[in-house]
Amino acid sequence: MKSIFVFILAIAIAASVQAQSAKPPRETALERFMRYAKIDTQSAEDQTTTPSTPKQLNLANLLAKELQELGAQNVRVSEFGIVYATVPGNLQDNSKAPVVGFISHMDTSPAVSGENVNVIVHKNYRGGDIVLPKDPTQVITVEKNPTLKELIGDDIITADGTTLLGSDDKSGIAEIMTMIDTLMQNPSIKHGTLAIAFTPDEEIGTGVEKFDVKGFGAKFAYTVDGETLGEISNETWSARTATVTFKGKSTHPGTAKGIMVNAMYALGDYLSRFPHDMLPETTEGRVGFVHPYAGTIDVEQSSVKILLRDFDMSGLDAKEKVLRDMVAQTQAKFPEVKIAIEVKENYKNMKEVLKNYPELTDNAIEAARRAGVNAYIKPIRGGTDGSQLTFEGLPTPNLFTGGQNFHGKLEFNSRRGLEKTTETLINLVQLFAEKGK
Repeated sequence: MKSIFVFILAIAIAASVQAQSAKPPRETALERFMRYAKIDTQSAEDQTTTPSTPKQLNLANLLAKELQELGAQNVRVSEFGIVYATVPGNLQDNSKAPVVGFISHMDTSPAVSGENVNVIVHKNYRGGDIVLPKDPTQVITVEKNPTLKELIGDDIITADGTTLLGSDDKSGIAEIMTMIDTLMQNPSIKHGTLAIAFTPDEEIGTGVEKFDVKGFGAKFAYTVDGETLGEISNETWSARTATVTFKGKSTHPGTAKGIMVNAMYALGDYLSRFPHDMLPETTEGRVGFVHPYAGTIDVEQSSVKILLRDFDMSGLDAKEKVLRDMVAQTQAKFPEVKIAIEVKENYKNMKEVLKNYPELTDNAIEAARRAGVNAYIKPIRGGTDGSQLTFEGLPTPNLFTGGQNFHGKLEFNSRRGLEKTTETLINLVQLFAEKGK
């Protein structure tokens, strides 16, 4: 027993000495995040180019420059605005550890403006609701955000109430960059070769289509794109998008009798048929939804776009059938309107593949535990770049960033969220190196 105690004590002392002698990164995760958040990278739907907005290249080029300055190799920005880089391993034999990838996306959601983001750090949070200063109607309440109770004494990071914050996913970028910075400053931290990528257009689901999996060179990867500190996800929605089009006939309203066929009425009837208990505002947990989210209204032609989401393919098929049955019902009521529905596959639940790689989530949980974070598995009620990458041969679970309330003005993160996520990433690369010995 005494020898075991001495061994454990020696490990603890060694860890303590290493922590005391470790050099800090040249820039903290918070400082990096605040810089990146000010760069407008909002993506746009229904564009034919990748990236969908040229302003995303402003951040891409900046990140490429900073990666080179940090000592990364093979840094490049592809013709599609994807930033790639390699961090060389420092093991005696790097071939014994798998090349692990880390990926975050540069764009912010089209749902809310990301222009002129004013990042506010609410230092030493003492509890209570947080009123955002530029729009007092925007309030982050404890009632709706119970995680605030766990952030007493932390520094809370928000925007000013007029824009989103951009924590989704500039937090992930800042955390990955700070991990690289820390590794470069501390060669005593052992790790294998790392592959790094920052992608455009994740929010509209198109940027990853241009991802060079083979050129990336990783055996496994992690997207750093999750929310609450500790959430690790190996499961996403299976997703489809439906577009329903209603074609009528327009003419001058003064002489429209017997001629005009107004497509808008058919669209209105169709929208009224959505089952209330199948909408995103009435579902949670593992219950999927259908979500009419955008459309056009016109006499000649109206249309609506609908998201279909479910964790199981059978549930997704059932939801598509509901939408098609609704088309038939509206068509019967409006026979003069031509109604068509088109359904597109977006991505599948990555658990279908990741269930064969339990070590990826096991390592992530252990890395978080070493950082003092209570980690747990939680399905994503959404998708990540990792969904598609997993089915292209690059198994890619998703890691937390510490952020909350993505895609809205009430988005927030915290200093601890950024720092503990960064620490988890550093622990994770060490774990792969340890197991590769």
